[in-house]
Amino acid sequence: MSPARVSLRSSPSTPGARLLGWGSSQPDRVVTNDDLAERVETTDQWVQERVGIVSRRIADENTLLVDMAADAGSKAIADAGVSPSDVDTVLVATCTMPNQIPNAAAQVAHRIGVDAPGAFDLNAACAGFCYGMGMASDLIRAGSARTVLVIGAEKLSDWIDWDDRSTCIIFADGAGAAVVGAAGTEQDIGIGPLVWGSAGDMSDAIRIVQPSNGIHQEGQTVFRWATTKIAPIALKAIEQAGLRPEDIDVFVPHQANLRIVEAVAKRLRKAGARADMRVAQDIVYSGNTSSASIPLAIDHMRSAGEISRGDVLLLVGFGAGLSYAGQVVVCP
Repeated sequence: MSPARVSLRSSPSTPGARLLGWGSSQPDRVVTNDDLAERVETTDQWVQERVGIVSRRIADENTLLVDMAADAGSKAIADAGVSPSDVDTVLVATCTMPNQIPNAAAQVAHRIGVDAPGAFDLNAACAGFCYGMGMASDLIRAGSARTVLVIGAEKLSDWIDWDDRSTCIIFADGAGAAVVGAAGTEQDIGIGPLVWGSAGDMSDAIRIVQPSNGIHQEGQTVFRWATTKIAPIALKAIEQAGLRPEDIDVFVPHQANLRIVEAVAKRLRKAGARADMRVAQDIVYSGNTSSASIPLAIDHMRSAGEISRGDVLLLVGFGAGLSYAGQVVVCP
C-alpha cells in the first residue's frame, strides 16, 4: 500500500456535550378512555388497569408532525438561551412521517429560522430520542457540530387502526426537544455514554400491517421483553457514566405502559436506586408518543417542579425494531 499523499486536518474536538434547554408541544384535543369506548369495546377501568392511561392528546388532520416538532424545537431554543442562528445541526427522531421524502428535519429547521444546518431524520421508533441524544453528543465531541437541536416528534394518530382496541388506546401525538451544546471542560460534561442495541429477531413484535396501514403490537411479548431486558440496560448506562444507581435523581423511561415503567423502576431500586428516585409517569395523561415520550415527560416534570437544575436523569428508550438505548444526563 502506497503512503498517503496528503495529511488531512480533523475538526477540533471537545471533551463532551451538555444539555442547554428543553421544550415540548402537544395538540389541544384531549381524548379520554370513555371517548374511545364509544368506538371500540373498552372501558376506562379496563384501559387504566392494563396500560395506566387516563387520556391522551390527538392532533387534528390539519396539524402536521413538522408543526409540533417546530413548536417544540422553538421552545427548546428559547429555553436554552440561544438563537436559531446558533444551531448548526437539526436532528428529528420519528417513525411517523407521512412520506419518506422530504425529511422532517430540514422542514423544521426552515420553520424556526435555523439557516442551512445539517438536517436529518432517524428512525429508531420509541428509542429514537435516546439515539438522537447519543448522536448529537458524539457529533459535538468529534467537532462535527457545535449546537444540535434534537427533536422527538410523532403523529401516531395517522398510523393507528382506530378499530383495533389493542393499539388505539395506547398511542398519541406530540413532540419534545432538547438543545445540546459543547462542554467546555470535562467537569461540564452533561451527557453520558450511549448504551444501545437491538433485538432484530423480535422485529415482528411491533410493525405496520396491511390493509389498515396501522400499527400492530404483540403486547404481551413486548411487556415480557421490556420488564426483563430494560433494567440491565439502564444499569449499564449508569455504570458507563461512572455513577452508581443511588446517584440517579430521576428515572425517565420511554412511556410505553405504566406497568412497564413501574416494573423497571422496582428492579432499579432493588439494584440500589434510592427510594425517593422520581419516576416519570407522563403516559397517564399523554399516552405513548414513541420518540417524543422522554423529552415530553422531562419538560412536563420540569414545569411541575419535579425536576430541577443539576438533577441526574437516567433516560432509557425502547421499542420497534426492537431497538433500545439509554444514557445518563444532567438537567440544565
